[in-house]
Amino acid sequence: MASTSCVFCHLPSERIVAENEHAMLFFDGFAVSPGHSLIVSKRHVGSLFELSESERQALFALLDVAHSRLTESHHPDGFNIGINDGPAAGQTVPHLHVHVIPRYTGDQPDPRGGVRWVIPEKANYWSGGQT
Repeated sequence: MASTSCVFCHLPSERIVAENEHAMLFFDGFAVSPGHSLIVSKRHVGSLFELSESERQALFALLDVAHSRLTESHHPDGFNIGINDGPAAGQTVPHLHVHVIPRYTGDQPDPRGGVRWVIPEKANYWSGGQT
């Protein structure tokens, strides 16, 4: 069921890049890199863990579509793929969404650690003692 105040429940159709029965793919309005995309469930749920198996499969099927399209159009050197699930994890829009963030050689001086940087003091495990 759509939420009346949810931006993802009322996404203009012209923003949608691809979709299937249970999910949609579109470019992030506040992109952190060229091609940064979001995959959202069509049903208004806050968490990945609220999806049915068929909804989860549909969401991840669009991840393959995003990868293929972004590889062809943007030629990234890598990807960060992430879900902020719950306010404690940094979720600011309470509708499940998967970030697909293309990464490019040189976009950061040292990209090692990737998503581990959500907790900066624990991210750099490779230079001595951090786990």
